[in-house]
Amino acid sequence: VGGPMRNIQEFCDADITGVTINEYQVRVGNMYCEHKGIADKCRIVQGDFQKLPEKFEKESFDHAYAIEATCHSPDRIQTFSGVHHCLKKGGIFCGYEWVVLPERGFDFKNEEHLRIKEGIEVGNGLPTLATTAEVLKALEDSGFDVLDAYDANHAVHTEHEIPWYHTLSGSFTLNGFRMTKFGRCCTHVLITTLEFLFIAPKGSVQVSSLLNATALDLVEGGKNELFTPSLFFVARKK
Repeated sequence: VGGPMRNIQEFCDADITGVTINEYQVRVGNMYCEHKGIADKCRIVQGDFQKLPEKFEKESFDHAYAIEATCHSPDRIQTFSGVHHCLKKGGIFCGYEWVVLPERGFDFKNEEHLRIKEGIEVGNGLPTLATTAEVLKALEDSGFDVLDAYDANHAVHTEHEIPWYHTLSGSFTLNGFRMTKFGRCCTHVLITTLEFLFIAPKGSVQVSSLLNATALDLVEGGKNELFTPSLFFVARKK
């Protein structure tokens, strides 16, 4: 919890405030900051990123970032407008977004594409996945100038790249076996047995099945370049 925040602080000595709605993440993340001796430079506060103006005063921060977080927002304009409120004039906002890729083949009229999209959404607790154009428009409508935006995995299938979904697709190695089809079956049998014996809590099988299904959808979306978890953007507050 808060790993990217601590790494950024280490590399550039910034003073960083993280926001999460989860009280457990606040407690654990701040504990890690204390253990690392940077509690005076890094802290996590509990808050709703849909209601940032209620948490922070106007122009409280120099810059902001979000890593695969605002894809969970039901209203990006509201979220981005809250970031805009918190930034000083000229402040930079950068981040990674999960998006579908019509420019590379995703078709909203294709039932199989929609099945993959909806599987990713359900398994990862997401509202409707946006397109690149929709994310950039939301930034502009929130008062930002978009300076740059691109899919950091645009070369995912070149010979020198390891696909972002490689781990999820599984392999017959010590680390990759559990994600193979046979490995998933073994895991399913084990969790079913543990739940039957009341060792694992009720609902564990359902959750495991959901996560396995969405992993397969992520792999399909990645292989067919219908989806990316790595739309990188850089925007400046006007």
